[in-house]
Amino acid sequence: MSDIIQLLPDHVANQIAAGEVVQRPASIVKELLENAIDAGASKIELIIRDAGKNLIQVVDDGKGMSETDARMAFERHATSKIRATEDIFKIATKGFRGEALASIAAVSQVELRTKPKENPLGTNIYIEGGIFQFQEPIQTAEGSNFLVKNLFYNVPARRKFLKNNNIEFRHVIDEFQRVALAHENLEFSMFHDDDPVFRLRKGSQMQRIVDIFGRKLQPQLIPIREDILWCQLHGFVAKPEGAKKTRGEQFLFVNGRYFKSPYFNKAVQEAFDGLLLPGYIPTFFLYLELNPEKIDVNIHPQKTEVKFEDEHLIFALIRSTIKRSLGIYNIAPSLDFERDPQLDEIMQKSFPSKGNTTSMKMPEITVDRNYNPFSEEREVTKTEIHNLTEMYHQNISAEPSKINLFEDEDFDEDLMRLPNGYWLFNKGDRTLMLDLGRMHRLLVAENNKNTKKGNTSHALLFSLEYHMNEIERNKYKSIKKYLPELGFDMKIAHENVLRIDTIPEGLKETQVMKFLENLFDILEYKTEEEFMQYYHNQWAKIQSKSRFDFIYKHDAEQLIKDFTALGFPEFLPSGKRCFYEVPFNDFKNKF
Repeated sequence: MSDIIQLLPDHVANQIAAGEVVQRPASIVKELLENAIDAGASKIELIIRDAGKNLIQVVDDGKGMSETDARMAFERHATSKIRATEDIFKIATKGFRGEALASIAAVSQVELRTKPKENPLGTNIYIEGGIFQFQEPIQTAEGSNFLVKNLFYNVPARRKFLKNNNIEFRHVIDEFQRVALAHENLEFSMFHDDDPVFRLRKGSQMQRIVDIFGRKLQPQLIPIREDILWCQLHGFVAKPEGAKKTRGEQFLFVNGRYFKSPYFNKAVQEAFDGLLLPGYIPTFFLYLELNPEKIDVNIHPQKTEVKFEDEHLIFALIRSTIKRSLGIYNIAPSLDFERDPQLDEIMQKSFPSKGNTTSMKMPEITVDRNYNPFSEEREVTKTEIHNLTEMYHQNISAEPSKINLFEDEDFDEDLMRLPNGYWLFNKGDRTLMLDLGRMHRLLVAENNKNTKKGNTSHALLFSLEYHMNEIERNKYKSIKKYLPELGFDMKIAHENVLRIDTIPEGLKETQVMKFLENLFDILEYKTEEEFMQYYHNQWAKIQSKSRFDFIYKHDAEQLIKDFTALGFPEFLPSGKRCFYEVPFNDFKNKF
């Protein structure tokens, strides 16, 4: 029998390995930005085209590479970060595996121009599909300039699985934001198809957050800080009104590295227990600093997961620190009556205060047990107590008033409101449970489409100002041509401030900011029809009532009649049910 096992060629092995490191354009953005940071750059520029599918360019002013290092950087497992196995467990840099550049070059066309400060000339290298093409000296600026072109051009099956530009662009922005938030002491800028998206100056963590997410977030942020011997926690959480139902801003960093942790997210959620409506997620930006030997960042190819040696203690630290800050800023009660008594003992042993290793002594409280706040009040006589008791029993024994829920004889079907806000409706031999809020939203949406709601408008006595971030500013430019015919009169007053002078009839001033925020939530509308559909859906959400707003039977009856004229559709365009048939036949088997 002939031998059939053989070594893969390097370019094939690199293409296979690229599947773990390079999943989409955002993966390359992350690797190149982190390389620039490790190179000691103070200014980093990201340029992309077609959401990164055709071009990803990262320019930095770091220390650059020599001719030999520039060539070696594209070899697999070539790295300047580790020398021995022990180094893996005390990593203080971003990249260290030595796989990223080899994987990127295997599935794209890569050009590198780099020059260290001490060299008069730099180096230009071109690699196509993992195959080295040429290397030559070049006159270039200090630092490095990576150009990654035509991603997955040689792997068509991978390229066709990329999402549309809107989705891929969203992923690129996510990676850019994560890196920029972790390094507020560096200057970042980002361009997409020649349009500026971000220009981030050096500054504090608060300035970086505001520069990315807009000034409207600043008044909602509450500082978080706790310094102990082996761990430091700092950052910000937003007040409960800054929480979002679908997608909020949740960022966790350890030693300047972004990571994901559902476990620590739960610690933040528990700190907000009782302060958020069901389904809402708090906004937070939390930074952990601890000994690199206490964590393992080598458990995921994309380095987004981190294993902690003392994760239970860090969980308790995050939860207690946030609860304390919420109490200090009068967001929540500062006393935690559900506190585990054992937690104090653990915190004293594991988290001694800096500069003071002596045991902490709990304060003593003196209580005057003889104090009676009611000592000066008149005592109630036995006769008065007897009279009050008699009155109570007379009231509860009185016959309750009879309320007829079916007074409207013009409405043929039976209708009953449930305590949870839903309604039961008998239609022939079927019984339906109705969500009148969703039914009303569908009616409003159809009404707006037919009547072109929004053409009429009214001028505001005092103009409103909406502070945009860079993403929202670019979005406004793409949709501003549609806004006048919808009843809006707004313009950019200065920098990223949008001044609103006129709004559509029916839109309240208190609803304008939330309405615009929802419009800016989608990055790009392909067509006018797509924008109008989303606009009317948002308008319908603002105008529509919830199921709890329908408490009178005549309002519910009128809505059902209007909904019947619409054809009694079962679902909203989003796929959510407007009603559900109650299976009473199934209930018979329960008795």
